[in-house]
Amino acid sequence: CCPAGEGWYGILERLNAGEVVIGDGGFVFALEKRGYVKAGPWTPEAAAEHPEAVRQLHREFLRAGANVMQTFTFYASDDKLENRGNKLTFTGAQINEAACDLAREVANEGDALVAGGVSQTPSYLSCKSETEVKATFKKQLDVFIKKNVDFLIAEYFEHVEEAVWAVEVLKETGKPVAASLCIGPEGDMHGVSPGECAVRLVKAGAQIVGVNCHFDPLTCVKAVKMMKEAVEKAGLKAHYMVQPLAYHTPDCSCQGFIDLPEFPFGLEPRILTRWDMHKYAREAYNAGIRFIGGCCGFEPYHIRAVAEELAPERGFLPAASEKHGNWGAGLEMHTKPWVRARARRDYWENLKPASGRPLCASLSVPDGWGVTRGHADLLQQKEATTKDQLKQLFDRSKTH
Repeated sequence: CCPAGEGWYGILERLNAGEVVIGDGGFVFALEKRGYVKAGPWTPEAAAEHPEAVRQLHREFLRAGANVMQTFTFYASDDKLENRGNKLTFTGAQINEAACDLAREVANEGDALVAGGVSQTPSYLSCKSETEVKATFKKQLDVFIKKNVDFLIAEYFEHVEEAVWAVEVLKETGKPVAASLCIGPEGDMHGVSPGECAVRLVKAGAQIVGVNCHFDPLTCVKAVKMMKEAVEKAGLKAHYMVQPLAYHTPDCSCQGFIDLPEFPFGLEPRILTRWDMHKYAREAYNAGIRFIGGCCGFEPYHIRAVAEELAPERGFLPAASEKHGNWGAGLEMHTKPWVRARARRDYWENLKPASGRPLCASLSVPDGWGVTRGHADLLQQKEATTKDQLKQLFDRSKTH
């Protein structure tokens, strides 16, 4: 991926050339379903404990069309690894190094880049100082520099202030920096608009800005449109990225799917189909977004759908399309004639999938308790949550 005479063909070179860069999917959710990640901590020790599982998932996303392999380092800061009694047999550095090695191994099997990522920290929620929070990022960053990742992502930040701090630390490396907030059109948890968030991140040094997680694809695309408009109005320049959920979230409040009563174990009825992903990819592309990927709920077939929708712009289909006919064309080979009749685009584009649940509501009432950084309920701890602490939460939930 290094054109003659052009030198290293990294993330900025690709985006500057107008290429579509496709990200991978949500590793913590995908690996939790496969039995390698514990819901609750959502930490990535599987990179060291079960490298074969992480390697295989990277390969599936690569085959599906992703050309960014994000290191499986989500929530791998030391303070998060130790949060609420989470017992680990590996250090944060060991997990992060193993994740970098796995991502690089698979990226080298195709035309892919390796992105090292940092995320929001319990230290910030507990109101620790800027110096302390930045030191947490710096510890992860040391591993990314040692392993020479291709670029860096500050992702999954609910508060733009913490994201700015992360960008300021990441920029010190001289590597390209992307910044991605887990916010919707209402803005961050203190009400800072998506546009203002983007302007602050670009001024801090991020060359790519956008959103990831917490909301469905079209909601995330809407938020990135707001970012793009504000950045351009401010006379600044940036590239844009979007890596949403693979779940429908029309009923979410400002904190997104975490507030849904189905989170995290009952979300399956909300999963987007591959055909929904075609629409998402086209909407994102038409909005001027060129780094298009996924987060929680995204499986490789979702990324394959994104890659297939954008094949005309990219100039090729992913390897996984060898086993997938365009718009259901493979069904032409089915034994049943009524299934063969579904081998057409208009059938799948106009389908209204049923839930199969006669008493299932179409929407939920979010649980949002209206707390964020600075509230006593969000002070984090290293000790396991006690039964008394849990009882207080159980009792409180009955009143909401």
